[in-house]
Amino acid sequence: MKTAEKLAAGWLLTLGFMFLTLSVSAVLAKNTMLKQIPTGDAEEVVDFPNTEALYVLNATATQGLIFGVPTMVLGGWLSVALYRQGKREEKAIQQQVSDRLQSLFYQMLQENHGRVTVLSFAMHSQLPAVIARQYLDEKAKEFNANFQVNEEGAVSYHFDI
Repeated sequence: MKTAEKLAAGWLLTLGFMFLTLSVSAVLAKNTMLKQIPTGDAEEVVDFPNTEALYVLNATATQGLIFGVPTMVLGGWLSVALYRQGKREEKAIQQQVSDRLQSLFYQMLQENHGRVTVLSFAMHSQLPAVIARQYLDEKAKEFNANFQVNEEGAVSYHFDI
């Protein structure tokens, strides 16, 4: 459904742009047509405007605006709505991930009596080690945890429960 909405928004914007471009082109052609051609003697110049062509250009400009503006507005509105919906969905997914990680973190703290290692947290959360370490570092700052480094260089975090 989202793909169809994206295609509809794209087509509406494209169609609206084409209508508005056609309207602007007709106005420019009309202005060029009505422009006076300078000659040496202004009294000898007789102006015979092509009224049929002017009528067609006026109609084209008007119709381009009538169809172009609503089409562009509808396409823009649909695009903005899709953008906002995507942001809301992204935010909801981030919140779910955050809630899951926090729940897993608290569960591990209770099971291990306040001791968590990067490897165990990464294994349980299925996160890359770098991201697991960043998460644990943030929680350690938040809860004033102690660090302990073993002889292999692995860091374990000790939280007071």
